[in-house]
Parts: sequence; C-alpha cells; structure tokens
Amino acid sequence: MVVSTPVSSLAQATGSRPTAGGPAALCGRMPQVPADRLVAEMVPPPRFDTVRFDTYLPDPDEASQTDAVKALSGFASTLGGATAVNGGRKRWFRREPQAPAGPGGVYLDGGYGVGKTHLLASLWHAVPAPREQKAFGTFVELTNLVGALGFQQAVQALSGHRLVCIDEFELDDPGDTVLVSSLLGKLADAGVKLAATSNTLPGKLGEGRFAASDFMREIQGLSARFLPLRIDGQDYRHRGLPEAPAPYTDRQVSETAERTQGASLDDFGPLLDHLARVHPSRYGALCDGVDAVFLQDVWPVTDQATALRLVVLADRLYDREVPVMASGTPFDQIFSAEMLAGGYRKKYFRAISRLTALARDAERLPGAGASA
Repeated sequence: MVVSTPVSSLAQATGSRPTAGGPAALCGRMPQVPADRLVAEMVPPPRFDTVRFDTYLPDPDEASQTDAVKALSGFASTLGGATAVNGGRKRWFRREPQAPAGPGGVYLDGGYGVGKTHLLASLWHAVPAPREQKAFGTFVELTNLVGALGFQQAVQALSGHRLVCIDEFELDDPGDTVLVSSLLGKLADAGVKLAATSNTLPGKLGEGRFAASDFMREIQGLSARFLPLRIDGQDYRHRGLPEAPAPYTDRQVSETAERTQGASLDDFGPLLDHLARVHPSRYGALCDGVDAVFLQDVWPVTDQATALRLVVLADRLYDREVPVMASGTPFDQIFSAEMLAGGYRKKYFRAISRLTALARDAERLPGAGASA
C-alpha cells in the first residue's frame, strides 16, 4: 500500500493519461511501493478499520462463531489488552495482574465468508500496543516484505512486535510456505504472538472447506504453538441476498463513470493484460484514490494465471470498499466451470462473492439507475 493519491493527480503520480474531464484508467497506472514503507503499512485494510469483536455478527445457527469470538478475546488478554467482549478498561496508574501465558498463536479455520478476516482484524485492534508493535497483512504482503528486505532484515523488523497477523496463509506454494513458516518460527522464538487464517491446499477443496490439518502440517515445528479455532457457517455476504445483479450496458457504464467523482473506466481485456505487468503486491496501490471502478465488456476468464491475478485485484477492491459497475458477463459467471471444480476454486468462489458484493454497492452510485 501507498498513501492514496487523488484521481485528479493521477497523471502526475502514476503516469496514467485520463482524457480531459473524463474518468481515469487503471491501465495507465504503474505504482511503485518503497520497501521501507512495507512494515509501517502492515495494518488492517480500510474495510476493517472499524471492526471489533462486538461488531461481528455471529450466525445464530453456528455456535462455533460465538465460541471463536470468546476464544480470540481470551487470546487478546494474554497480550495485555482489554477486550470488547467483557468491556474491561485498562488502568493506567496501578499494576495489573499478569495475563496468563496462553498459546503462542491462533489459527482461524473456516470457509470463505464466515468472517475470519473480520475476527483477525478485531484481534489486531483489541491489542492496545502501538501500531508499530503489531502487524497485519496477507500472506502475499508478507512474502513481498521478505523479498524486499531480505529474510534476516525482515526477522529483525518484526521481532520486536507483540502480534503479527497473517490473513490468507497460502498453502498452495510450497516454496513460499516454507519461507514464511521459517520466518514465523524466528518470530515465535523471539516471543511474538501469531494469528493466521489460511487457504485450502489444491486437491483438498473437494473434500471440505476446512484446512487445519494442512496448515498445521505445513508450518511443521510451529504447529504445537497454535490453537486452532474452527468457524462453521455460510458466506455471510449471501445470507438472504440475491445473486449477482444483471450487468449494465456499455453506455450505462461509461455515462455513469463520467458522472462519478474518483472513477476509473477500463475495458476488461486490456485491464487483464495490464495486471500481468504489475506485481500483485502493488494492486492495492493500483487502486489508491479510486472511489469506483467501471468495467466494460467483462467476459469469462479461462486462463488460470490471469484468473488468479483477478482474484488478487478483487481482494484489494473489496478491502477498500470500492464499488464495481460492469457490462458484459455477470460476476457469478466470470470463471469457467472447470476452474470452479479445480484446485483453486476456493479463491475463485471468494472472488465471485466479493465482486458480487461490490456490484451490489454500485447500484447505489448516483445516476446508476437499473441494470439492463
């Protein structure tokens, strides 16, 4: 992430060339993210700025969700923090009883859309340490940090932290998994508490939505330090909600983009080509200063490398609550049936869920009107 840049300054800051008075294009952006800012900006994304344990809404039919909140609140207490569940207040002028030691880490195990990221961010917020003593990032952001700083410097940069949260721990890249597991081992040895969620290994998705055994095996020597918390439930974004809204026409998309401040407007095909030229760790910066994304001529993606890049972009847009208005293929048909049955289908279903939610948000844009 970098500091958001107003779209009016787009050409100067990112090299894009928007037409005079018209919306900018994501295709014109080539963001650069200085390595020395990576650690400082490892915080929950804007969508999760205000989440807390008491803003999590457990499904009343899933007791594991309520149990997870209680367990995470207890884990937060081992780091010296009051929690939102019991409403405790920190006393500044007298010594508090030392918190119990507790586990060295927690692992949130569940399907997409059950609120794992909400709970992980709530844990980060519940720990009253200064921002520079706790970190929150995705697995991709953590591997990018190691790549930018080097392994030893990354260990040094994070070993003074009280808590490190890793969202979407990737179990489908053996090399990166070993790298990050080694990093977490060094941090755990230094007394850093850890919390993680993960994605299911390819080939295991057809057997169920849970990945605790895979996660514990992949982190090897660290497994004894983690308390697994299983969270059952259905995707909260689809509880009682309609399917993906019908797409708009190209004309509706372009005219609404022209009327929307902070809009970007791209043809889908060229945008996918552009994503191949930007490292996925920079997709967050690609979206800086953009308040709404408009896409024309969306079509089903059949190439897996392209589809996985689109997944990352969907995650970054969702994190930033950027509505997406599109023409062409509806988002629930954007990935082929073969992909949705393959090893990465959990990622594709998450992207569909998130893009569908952002498409619903786009219906509230001024002048959007009814979809075609």
